[in-house]
Amino acid sequence: MDQTFRYMLGQRIALGFHGTRLPGEFQDLIRKYQVGNVILFQRNIESADQLRELCGQIRELIVEVTGAIPFIIIDEEGGMVSRIAQHAVNIPGAMAMGATGDPENAALAAGITTRQLRGLGPNFNMAPVLDVNTNRDNPVIGVRSYGDDPETVARFGENLIRGYAGSGILCCGKHFPGHGDTAVDSHLGLPCINKSLEELERGELIPFRRAIAAGVPAIMSSHILFPQIEPEKIPATMSRRVITGLLKEHLGFRGLVLSDCLEMNAIQKFYGTDRGFVAALQAGIDLAQISSSFELECQALGYANEVAEQGGFDRDEMEASVEKILAYKKKLEQYPLEPSLCNLPEDRALAADLARKAITCYQGTPFVVNDRTFFCGCEDYRTSGAANVFASVEPFPVYMEKALGGKGEITPKDPTPEEIQEIVRRAEGWDSIVFASCNAHLFRGQLALAKALAELGKPMMIVALRNPYDLPQMPRVSCQIAAFDYTRDSFEGLIPVFRGQLPQGKLPVKL
Repeated sequence: MDQTFRYMLGQRIALGFHGTRLPGEFQDLIRKYQVGNVILFQRNIESADQLRELCGQIRELIVEVTGAIPFIIIDEEGGMVSRIAQHAVNIPGAMAMGATGDPENAALAAGITTRQLRGLGPNFNMAPVLDVNTNRDNPVIGVRSYGDDPETVARFGENLIRGYAGSGILCCGKHFPGHGDTAVDSHLGLPCINKSLEELERGELIPFRRAIAAGVPAIMSSHILFPQIEPEKIPATMSRRVITGLLKEHLGFRGLVLSDCLEMNAIQKFYGTDRGFVAALQAGIDLAQISSSFELECQALGYANEVAEQGGFDRDEMEASVEKILAYKKKLEQYPLEPSLCNLPEDRALAADLARKAITCYQGTPFVVNDRTFFCGCEDYRTSGAANVFASVEPFPVYMEKALGGKGEITPKDPTPEEIQEIVRRAEGWDSIVFASCNAHLFRGQLALAKALAELGKPMMIVALRNPYDLPQMPRVSCQIAAFDYTRDSFEGLIPVFRGQLPQGKLPVKL
């Protein structure tokens, strides 16, 4: 085996693991295949100090093995996709940012996130989402998008990218060439977008073009079929027509091209992670990600090295890709860990202010709640593979009871008719109602509960804590509000509204 190829393949992969320290077998895998990069998730983080220590351990091992610093990758979009929310400052999600109406806020938010990561250890962030959320039933993008208008997404995206420049943290636009017009989550299935290049140019590609012009250092591919671009039944990640032809040649992108996780069902189920890995590199992906399964990681690296032995990779392309990776790593070397940048009080205040500015009134006028108000709604829950496994904040009804008095009632995420009847019975003795939905379009028992509560005829507010597309399906009540995020900052932003202050935000999507 050509050891140079083994080294180059190691630079072109990022792997994940389980636990808050590097497992011994994972360290052995890094040494065997000279793995150059790691991706972290909520499961790897138990405290800020532990994360700093873990990143130091990763860096030390990979420098020892490869002679170059690793990319330590994390998904820190803000809002629902935040791996550090319990240990550092979490910015509002993209749709909440869009609701503030000011693209300059995206640059401010980028500054907050880069300071958190500089203080914790990761040096490569998988944000911003540049998808235009044109499908209101999209199960995986939704509030992760800045909105349903390409120009809005482009303006916020390019400002966020500007906020990363010179920070010591790389950012990454995703999910090329667009995941906003799907009704299938690629973590679970294989989506298809049957649009021509001309149609994509009028919509999905606008934010990516603008991001490239703004100097985005990296772009992530999507695991989606685009049959009018790629006639073979292979997703964008594995398609040379999409990655090399469309992104690199047609759009002129010269930065790093990353794959979304190759364990997602769109790849693993239909093609196999090992073959997906090889096909992605052959398509022009610079850095492929396998985020969880040690067995699949071993299989993919083993298979790729076999393909390399058989001459399955173009050596010039391989060398050019690795040269590009190492050049970006060289730029990151000059930025040391700075723990004092994490959790600055001014960043906490700024993130909270941005969340408050995002709160949007969709219908009616808020009323003042009191100790005779019944707060109800479900706990936060995982709606897609991109979300965290564990919630980072206590349930909305509990939080509001503590903050404002009244009664907090946690409801099921998809209540049955019998459960709805019991919740309505408990609400009858209270003077007013605040009902919080969380992606009610996925669990329609929430819609039925809202309608049953409205029939009591009491003053009632409905708050969409995640997807604003819930609101048009809800009953007309005293007031309907979009909050976009199930986070502490969103809750705090709602409190002034519940005390009579009018919300400032404007919906970035058509309802």
